[in-house]
Amino acid sequence: MTTHQMRRILVGLATLFGVLVADQLSKWWILTGFDLPARGSVAITPFLNFTMVWNHAVTFGMLGGLGKAGPVVFCTIALVAVAALVWQITRTRRTVLAIAMGAIAGGAVGNVIDRLRFGAVVDFIHAHAFGWSWYVFNVADSAIVCGVAVWLVDSLRAEPGDARAR
Repeated sequence: MTTHQMRRILVGLATLFGVLVADQLSKWWILTGFDLPARGSVAITPFLNFTMVWNHAVTFGMLGGLGKAGPVVFCTIALVAVAALVWQITRTRRTVLAIAMGAIAGGAVGNVIDRLRFGAVVDFIHAHAFGWSWYVFNVADSAIVCGVAVWLVDSLRAEPGDARAR
């Protein structure tokens, strides 16, 4: 293994652990330090609230009807995806992709920890403006979305036959 390969792997794994730590610390603070469950919703700025939501489903409330099996199903799928992403981190030739995969994996692990601890994901960031309101999300969700966006943009920029496309 070359020094460059090892560096990419370390950067990808450091991103995974950085996202995981940031996610779990933010949730710990929102639950215990800020005590958002008791407060419900707090305006932070004219366009941002902290709003307590226990998400028993997946993105945008999809698959919420799985009942008590939901956390097991979601955790299993997420951990299989994390294993595949970590494996891809060891194989990619692109540092930007290692970072994107690390962000996605770190976010997924953060949400799995919530499901195992609470049976639901802790969501609390609520952005809104001009009558529009976005779904309530968390740091893990943000990392997953940003990681997917970076991966997609990088894939669209790759030319056919380019090493980046592999």
